[in-house]
Amino acid sequence: MGKTLAEKIFDTHTVDKPFGDTWVLKLDRVFCHEITTPIAINDLVSKNLDRVFDAEKIKAVIDHVSPAKDSATAEQGKILRDWARRHNIRDFFDVGRNGVCHAIFPEKGFVRPGFTVIMGDSHTCTHGAFGAFAAGVGTTDLEVGILKGVCAFRKPETLKINFTGSLPAGVYAKDLILAVIAKTGVAGATGRVMEFRGKAVEEMSMEGRMTICNMAVEAGATSGVCMPDMVTVDYLWKYLKEGSDGQKKYASKEEALAEFTQWRSDEDAVYSGVVDIQCSSLEPLATVEYKPDRIKPIRDLKGTRVDQVYIGSCTNGRIEDLRAAAAVLKNRKIADHLRGILVPATQDVYVKAMEEGLIKIFLDSGFCVSNPGCGACLGMSNGVIAAGEVCASTTNRNFWGRMGKGGMVHLMSPASAAATAVAGTIARAEDLQ
Repeated sequence: MGKTLAEKIFDTHTVDKPFGDTWVLKLDRVFCHEITTPIAINDLVSKNLDRVFDAEKIKAVIDHVSPAKDSATAEQGKILRDWARRHNIRDFFDVGRNGVCHAIFPEKGFVRPGFTVIMGDSHTCTHGAFGAFAAGVGTTDLEVGILKGVCAFRKPETLKINFTGSLPAGVYAKDLILAVIAKTGVAGATGRVMEFRGKAVEEMSMEGRMTICNMAVEAGATSGVCMPDMVTVDYLWKYLKEGSDGQKKYASKEEALAEFTQWRSDEDAVYSGVVDIQCSSLEPLATVEYKPDRIKPIRDLKGTRVDQVYIGSCTNGRIEDLRAAAAVLKNRKIADHLRGILVPATQDVYVKAMEEGLIKIFLDSGFCVSNPGCGACLGMSNGVIAAGEVCASTTNRNFWGRMGKGGMVHLMSPASAAATAVAGTIARAEDLQ
């Protein structure tokens, strides 16, 4: 009987099975940011366990409030900064060299097919786009990961998400994952890995694959995964050919692909369920109410007033996302009553956007362009909304108060968010004159 990608990773990384269905896995990477990691650091220090298992395998970034907005967030940054220096963690990305964690770490080539990755952040599932098992964990698991380089899991079953056909023009990866969550519900994949398959995924860029894996957790999944292929190799090639980050050096893309195919699910693998999504009938979507599975076609929401449009986050702040939004905004102005905020996901994305003239398009349209970070997505800084306000956002959660106490968030693609900014009400790009 064949095995799924997740099963193959568990089999090759298991170091112990202490009891029941508990599997202790060796970790290839432990990612850290300044919101959840300082708690773990302080607890380890209090126990006289201020050590790291491997400074080369730990990557850290300040990204949630960048730069610090008050004394409390400054202290969190200082704890992480001092810890990184104390343990010679080379790959620490401070303010000015940073970016949203789930964008900058793949951008630097830190995730490879077959890897195990943990972080104290629920959207760590993003990195499964590379054919890795990546999961968000709590403080105790993060501490053990930092100290020992292992993490305990129950072996998850895999839910196969089968996409039939190609995405129509004007429909993006964000619309695709919203359609999936609408069908599964917010708990439909609880305790499972969501494996995304089909022509639509094969045709996607790595940016698109990261978008769909990023929101697997919104269906309750432990992780989301895509099969590694030449798209994966092309994205990582700069690092694969150099053998960077202590990894194997490849002489050709074909050599890398041949090795990475071991991390594809077998044809006769057994799944706990299959969800079929017909792509050709999809259209631009948005969330309503306060759960990610409350979805409606944007055509049914036309005319809904918004107060702010936010483009950015670990879901949709990459260069591909900025290009899609800028194509809608070019030679247009955003509505007078509305605030538009753009947050490039990383410094590199910001630079590319400047070089391509995208930043000027955003500024000319009336957007505020902010520095890379997560702030507004979870209502911490740089774009928090007031009670009663409505935000059209490219982020990943529309919970009550997510972007500000008493505010409403409609999740949508960057193109739809840009069209909404111009119209002043929820709109699709095709609705603009």
